[in-house]
Amino acid sequence: MTQDAEQNALLALLSELHDGVLVTLKRDGRPQLSNVMHAYYPDERVVRVSLTDDRAKTRNLRRDPRASYHVTSDDRWAYTVAEGTADLSPVAGDPYDGTVEELIRLYRDINGEHADWDDYRAAMVRDRRLVLRLRVERAYGIPRGAGA
Repeated sequence: MTQDAEQNALLALLSELHDGVLVTLKRDGRPQLSNVMHAYYPDERVVRVSLTDDRAKTRNLRRDPRASYHVTSDDRWAYTVAEGTADLSPVAGDPYDGTVEELIRLYRDINGEHADWDDYRAAMVRDRRLVLRLRVERAYGIPRGAGA
């Protein structure tokens, strides 16, 4: 398998799954892990995650934007770790701002349609939500069908 083909096979796992583990770095350099839901956008090579402004992972990413994201298949034989640099959207400040629109896109890509978009928009502002955009710079792991 060529290096490009292997990278594509590894990144495909990000598209197949919507849950994983976000790894950020604490102030002392140790990892901080969070179970989150994501959507992967292969044309951009970006993993998007909805975050809350007051959480440790958000503070960690503001201090040090290096992060890793781990996904694994249900049978645990295939996995991908995507490494990259985080870009954080502004915190949602208005139910119709760009951040809320991006959060709606993310929600739809993970869960489909919401029962009450007006309620969702208000909740994104109330919860001080923002979007993590993890730009994938490198991926490693074991793609589906490799060595099993």
